[in-house]
Amino acid sequence: MASNIIEKLNWRYATKKFDATRQLSEEKVQILKDAFNLTATSYGLQPLKMVVIQNKELQRRLVAASMDQEQVYQASHVLVLCIELELPSQYIKQHFNRVEDLRNTPREILDPFEDSLIDSFSAKKEEDVSLWMAKQAYIALGNLMTVCALEEIDSCPMEGFVPDQYDDILGLTEKGLRSVLVLPVGYRADDDFFSELKKVRRGTSEVIIEM
Repeated sequence: MASNIIEKLNWRYATKKFDATRQLSEEKVQILKDAFNLTATSYGLQPLKMVVIQNKELQRRLVAASMDQEQVYQASHVLVLCIELELPSQYIKQHFNRVEDLRNTPREILDPFEDSLIDSFSAKKEEDVSLWMAKQAYIALGNLMTVCALEEIDSCPMEGFVPDQYDDILGLTEKGLRSVLVLPVGYRADDDFFSELKKVRRGTSEVIIEM
């Protein structure tokens, strides 16, 4: 199994051209939705949402806001990872209510932790909270890319887009969200030159330090 995972990670690459005629099955898309929901986040707060786009007209509009990267149009689906515009105390309370409901954890155990988190986030600057949430989005992106590789779904992680334009086109601000990362997914085109290139990596001996 371990060797199979490494083979799949070697198979994946940042797809430069998708086969626009091929679509992901509903089963594959559901796997990605579930993987996003199961992604680890700090404190388990999940300050993220994922917009799943399968609409060619909308995808075409997003190309110009994506540095003209055609993958956004060609892909079967486009996943947009978003963070909350704010993290009020009520959001944190709702998380602990879910913990109580699902785990039957006594309130005398939950309350001190809940109060501590509320105090901690209330003392942070807005930009620091946004940065913290964005870091959670990167964790989700890494998880999605690995799941894509295991499911032989091609993907292309993108930071090269204009968040304000995405937010406007997708109406994200009205939903209390801000776009952070974009992940077109689907199947590589047969003539994508980059699919045959060898990976360029430093090597484990250079990136691993054993103590």
